[in-house]
Amino acid sequence: MRPHSWRWFLLAPASVALGWALDAVGLPAAWIIGAIVVAGTWSLSTGEQLNVHPLFYRFGRGIIMTLAAVPLTQIPAADLLHFLLPGLFVTAFTVTVGVAGGVLLSRAQPRHISPETGVLSMLPGGASVVSTLAIDFGANFRYVMLTQYLRVLVLSLTLPVIVHLFMSGQLHEEGLSNDSPWWMLLVFAAIALGAEPVARKLRVPAATALGPLLATVLAAALLPDDVEVAPPAYLAIVAFLSIGWVCGGSLQRDTLAFFAKQLPATFAFLGALMAVCALSAWPLTGWLDISYFEAYLATSPGALETVLALSAEGSAGAEVVAIQIIRLLAVLLLASWLPQVLHGVRKLRR
Repeated sequence: MRPHSWRWFLLAPASVALGWALDAVGLPAAWIIGAIVVAGTWSLSTGEQLNVHPLFYRFGRGIIMTLAAVPLTQIPAADLLHFLLPGLFVTAFTVTVGVAGGVLLSRAQPRHISPETGVLSMLPGGASVVSTLAIDFGANFRYVMLTQYLRVLVLSLTLPVIVHLFMSGQLHEEGLSNDSPWWMLLVFAAIALGAEPVARKLRVPAATALGPLLATVLAAALLPDDVEVAPPAYLAIVAFLSIGWVCGGSLQRDTLAFFAKQLPATFAFLGALMAVCALSAWPLTGWLDISYFEAYLATSPGALETVLALSAEGSAGAEVVAIQIIRLLAVLLLASWLPQVLHGVRKLRR
């Protein structure tokens, strides 16, 4: 047993217990937040960094990428094509605000926040994927993850309130289910561990993200139509815990102090982003002949799980899922090629 390995016998059960409790009361991103709190408390109280085994982290990161791909397997390609232009319209608004906010943040704190850190922390959507990519790009992944999950938390807490104002008395409860067969565990374990190395050998760009994502879409195309292509719930929980441990285990007092100083700017950005999305929802009502409730959900800047749950409760149409997925794909592509994008921006400014 490696030195200090014993601490995981304390931290893992504590993280599971806290994650379960937070999930039971309906807190969004409960498992990740639980792991961040437990690992962060240990790291801050002992002054030592928790190191997650690289293979375990790669597994968790791979599962996160497959989760991002699951919605792609559940909506017909024709629907995505039909809503492509509206989706790109919404994406242009939200991503532009996100990139601009990240660049402004970097300029305001050039010694502490790199352009990569600023933009990744402000991208609207794909919090889990963006946070893992921050490590690959040498960004301050602690700051990126804390900012991304603050956005998810704020959106997840405010969306139900706003939606109930529009849809009072029209929502119905619909529980989540996971009917994946037992052998789906083997399929997703193989994708999580093997897709990234294979993608690197094939020279797929942004192999960390696109390898597992494309492998999941391919698996869905090859498997029978009556099989639900989704990782078992416990695999998703393990993945969320791994991401939370990486973030929380590396927290130090100076990191939290710096993050706290940025909270006013972060909340100002969130307010601007939500306002822009709310405005961009109005044209969609006439363009697609849908209610403002559906348009608002379709343009929400993230918190995809909450959006999909509320969409199901309100019997919203396919446009909500389609536009959210189009925007998510755009965010993932931008995040995956961020170094090249920033390099191009610098060349244009010269």
